[in-house]
Amino acid sequence: MKKVLIAICSLFISTQLFAADAAATRAKVEQYLQGSIREAAEVARDPNRKPAEVLEFFGLEDGMKVLEISPAGGYWTKFLGPLLCNNGGELVVSVGINNAFRNRVMTLDGLDCVSAINDAISLGSIPEFSFDSGDFDMVLTFRNLHNPTAEARANMNKAIYEALKDGGIYGVVDHTRRHGQPTNRAVGRRLDPVLVIKEMVDVGFEFVDYSYMHYHPESDDLAQEVGTAGVTGHTDRFTLLFKKP
Repeated sequence: MKKVLIAICSLFISTQLFAADAAATRAKVEQYLQGSIREAAEVARDPNRKPAEVLEFFGLEDGMKVLEISPAGGYWTKFLGPLLCNNGGELVVSVGINNAFRNRVMTLDGLDCVSAINDAISLGSIPEFSFDSGDFDMVLTFRNLHNPTAEARANMNKAIYEALKDGGIYGVVDHTRRHGQPTNRAVGRRLDPVLVIKEMVDVGFEFVDYSYMHYHPESDDLAQEVGTAGVTGHTDRFTLLFKKP
């Protein structure tokens, strides 16, 4: 009985410490969201994208080594980078990193610890491959998984699994497709979250949790193309957390 009580107390303390660390990191994220390298259009997206809430949910800590998949114009990079660089962490970007991103984003102030790897890999062409580093604490991808084919997604997810440390986190956000809905032009840039969970588990990930923070039934009936006026910028998105055992 004594051992059981000790185990329960230890679990409770660990949970409380994790929550405290996540809350502290969220406060720092909110600080770096005020950074001067961010553009007004990016700041305007914050209420919908909820970056501080997302990173708190994923359990980001500011000293982690993080891999960001296909960062596009650098919305997340511009505050993740300074947060990690200034606190002993590291940010690595990969998949679809072009010269424009290198010249316009990676040269900005506060991104000294940001590097790019696997230049030959893009969302439109993902063969079997390995990332150039295998000691990541966390991998993040935002609204990217819908782009590759199922085979290409499997190749990327396997590479991500191998790149993470044991216990490492994989955080995913993407546009929601209704479960079981066949592919057509209108929903081509959406994914069924049940399918995503199955694909991750097949690779070896443990499904840990999900969040309703991007649930938007008021603006998205899941039947329209994500670029449709009134829907774009307000899509219903799934937010899923996976862990490498």
